[in-house]
Amino acid sequence: MSNQQSLLGWISDVSNGKVWNKSIVIQIPGSKSGAIFQAALSRVYDGQEHVLIAAFSDVTALKSLERQFVQSQKMQAIGQLAGGVAHDFNNLLTAISGHCDLLLLRHDKNDPDFSDLMQIHQNANRAAALIGQLLAFSRKQNLQVKLLNIREIISDLAHLLDRLVGEKVNLLLYHGTKLPMVRADKRQLEQVLMNLVVNARDAMSEGGDVVIRTQSETFEKAQERDSAVIPAGDYVKIQVEDFGTGISPEHRQKIFEPFFTTKRTGEGTGLGLSTVYGIVTQSNGFIFAESEMGKGTVFDVLIPAVDRRTRRKEKKLNAEVVSPQTNGEQVVLLVEDEAPVRAFASRALRIKGLTVYEADCAEAALKILEDKTLKIDVFVTDVVMPGLDGPSWVRLALVDRPNTRVVFVSGYAEDAFEKQQSEIDGSVFLPKPFSLNALTQAVMDVVVPKS
Repeated sequence: MSNQQSLLGWISDVSNGKVWNKSIVIQIPGSKSGAIFQAALSRVYDGQEHVLIAAFSDVTALKSLERQFVQSQKMQAIGQLAGGVAHDFNNLLTAISGHCDLLLLRHDKNDPDFSDLMQIHQNANRAAALIGQLLAFSRKQNLQVKLLNIREIISDLAHLLDRLVGEKVNLLLYHGTKLPMVRADKRQLEQVLMNLVVNARDAMSEGGDVVIRTQSETFEKAQERDSAVIPAGDYVKIQVEDFGTGISPEHRQKIFEPFFTTKRTGEGTGLGLSTVYGIVTQSNGFIFAESEMGKGTVFDVLIPAVDRRTRRKEKKLNAEVVSPQTNGEQVVLLVEDEAPVRAFASRALRIKGLTVYEADCAEAALKILEDKTLKIDVFVTDVVMPGLDGPSWVRLALVDRPNTRVVFVSGYAEDAFEKQQSEIDGSVFLPKPFSLNALTQAVMDVVVPKS
């Protein structure tokens, strides 16, 4: 029913005495600003005749807040579901890929089983990438944040992007001068660019130009755009523009939702833009889309810039980091409640010449540590376990063993327990699923040489 029909029916009801009071929310037809009003009409008898009193109030901001709240609640619920599913899958994938790594150690390239094992390994990696997309959407992925030069990243990626767009599409790059550095995950930022460029390519079935522009942006005061508030400060803007079919207004509000796609069945998962949204948001950035049917779409990505003082400080800290060496006589206490993961991890560490004690829970680990003559160099522990969690039991153990190093592993993102981890000096985090080499390297990197 249109606004006009609703309004006329509402006035008729009140005028004819069917109701004495009634209110309705209407959007003014043809309003470019999308203004929404709440109209309240009352039928009043003044002693001689019945009169109608109408009151109109602008509720545009209120309705906008309501939409934002409903959207945020929906996205949060889906994000929590995605994070939980990803955690369970990461445990399974760690066991699958880990035992596959162990088998590959016993088969060379000439072995008839080698190609089958490689297929398992590659598909496990593909599954891990899909789980990474779910975590990116829920903003719970693990980012390896470094200082990055956006211009260099795009230049290095240009050859791959050229291959992605194909022969019918031209990729055009325009860089601003003196772009500041940003702090982000290089691999994830590359994924953002690839997803946006692929979407632009798919919007131009007949071919055309995809334009990538970079420039610096400075906001002297907070800016509001598409119901988001951008804090004042310096930013690097990455703009990806196509001249394709465009996005219809009814779809524009849904493009960052997971599994929403306008493509035909089998042509897309609907995770591309939701992954982009998750990566950009987790990097403290913003992404916006402007589109017009038949003329194309522009995506603007804003990433906070890093000032020179912070850059100098970070370079100094990086220069001071020295990886410790090991003499091959290290002892590890492995605490993991998932039996398949524990079996793989213990075998992987023993293959590297480490002595490994195993526990399936924190309480069992603390029981092992009651033997004061037992020397433990490294705790390798899952974070989320029944009973005491990883950080909790490690803090108890470090009271009597303050020099023991710690490696936390988890299928959840590091920021889920970042505060607890920061209270434990020298601890590092290894996300699941991890490979044999990643696990052993993480342990070797924290080991302190024995005197």
